[in-house]
Amino acid sequence: MESAHYFSASPAGPFTRKPLTVDLAGETRKLQTSGGIFSPDGIDKGTAVLLAEVPAPAQSGNLLDIGCGWGPIAITMALHSPDAKVYAVDVNERCITLTNENAASLGLGNVTASTPDEVDPELRFDTIWSNPPIRIGKDELHSLLKLWIPRLAPGGSAWLVVQKNLGSDSLQRWLSQELDGSFTVTREATAKAFRILRVRKASR
Repeated sequence: MESAHYFSASPAGPFTRKPLTVDLAGETRKLQTSGGIFSPDGIDKGTAVLLAEVPAPAQSGNLLDIGCGWGPIAITMALHSPDAKVYAVDVNERCITLTNENAASLGLGNVTASTPDEVDPELRFDTIWSNPPIRIGKDELHSLLKLWIPRLAPGGSAWLVVQKNLGSDSLQRWLSQELDGSFTVTREATAKAFRILRVRKASR
């Protein structure tokens, strides 16, 4: 599997950019990819379901993509919401580089990809989209979501796509139990063996 080491900060093997042509936000985009990252050959099934099923992100404010890969989610958010600031986080330095380069190649100056600890902890997000890295293990996944989901702004929503046979229903239950009463967790859609979960933060 070419992306076997995509959980590493510095994947093994050379960082060799390759052309990638994909459809994002209704148009064909010419971008770059590389080995050693998640889904290097195109848009994976889960991300495709997320992008097809969720409503448009907030038009302004701060948006977040957790686990950005080469950038399909962050770029789509930026294309839909040019007046918003899009933050994309990943532990893989190649993903960070590719997301920043791909956004720049499309003229999207509102995208910033970085490691999680480079994001101001005081920032709050109006929309979060994520195809979370389920395979990092339950404990690490829970820690990741506990880091970011509570940073939703009042009235904001996080949309997560999770494969049914990789624990989407148990994750929904865990989120409901873990988050305080200002959050509501619902299953919004099921498509192609994936669930779309929504976490809403109550308005003030």
